[in-house]
Amino acid sequence: MSVPAPSRLPPLNALRAFEAAARHLSFKNAARELHVTPGAVSHHVKQLEDSLGMPLFRRLTRALELTPEGHVLLPKVQEGLRNLAEAVERVRSRGEARTLTVMAPPNFAARWLVPRLGTFTDRHPGLDLHVASRPSMIDGRDDPHTRPSPESSEVAPVAMVRFGDGRYPGARVDEVFSAVYVPVCSPKLLRGTRPLRKPADLRYHTLLHDETVLEEGARPSWAAWLESVGITDIDASRGTHFTDASLSLEGALEGLGVALAMKPLVASEIDAGRLVMPFNISSPASYAYYLVTAEGAKPGSSVGQFRDWLMEESASER
Repeated sequence: MSVPAPSRLPPLNALRAFEAAARHLSFKNAARELHVTPGAVSHHVKQLEDSLGMPLFRRLTRALELTPEGHVLLPKVQEGLRNLAEAVERVRSRGEARTLTVMAPPNFAARWLVPRLGTFTDRHPGLDLHVASRPSMIDGRDDPHTRPSPESSEVAPVAMVRFGDGRYPGARVDEVFSAVYVPVCSPKLLRGTRPLRKPADLRYHTLLHDETVLEEGARPSWAAWLESVGITDIDASRGTHFTDASLSLEGALEGLGVALAMKPLVASEIDAGRLVMPFNISSPASYAYYLVTAEGAKPGSSVGQFRDWLMEESASER
């Protein structure tokens, strides 16, 4: 059976007036329910009858009765109004659902963000949180065809943590913390026939390199670190090379050698004794971690709540 085109359907107000009047068998009671006058209900019902070309009520002296046609129409109108109300409520509930997508570089997400995330989810238990680990959140590793936007919407607000130079036009940018690199290794490298006690002892140990593609000078290399401590007779290019920071840190945890790591990201490993800093000589990076969000994100929104929590959580690092 074909469905009538929307333009051929009676006005919604006429259908609502008919349904209420038929349920109460009274224009007066229907008017009270719909917060209109009895005359308005009568007018809408007459409009519906005219459009159908048949009466739906018998208007008696002190009562209303449905005609046979009215009896046929009433249950379908009630079903239609009920379906419409459910659809509207479903859309309204979807619009009111609290969601947030957080995108972050892999090393930051795994070693700093996720271990602390429980305090955020405990504070906001009604928030549907999606965390995505993306190499594209590192400046210099962007894919111009898939680069995400910080623009926020009612349906899918987004907060991005980026490792870069902090220049992101058209967005709100908050510095989470700057990057300071220190040598780290397994505690067992401090012992043995060639104990690691001073920078010059690095000549007897494997250097672990993070070869994440970054702009030149964005973070210190082993060559720059060795030069900063006055050591020029160690080949800074030798050792084991990894494609990202997480792999070089795993190598350090396994005792494969010494890695240059961002201090805030390995603090928990150092506190637990799984990693040590053989010498606390740090080297700053020109890159830092930044929270990048839409300029118009409101303080009470999920993006605003995540921003408040992140800046509070990272205050000690800054």
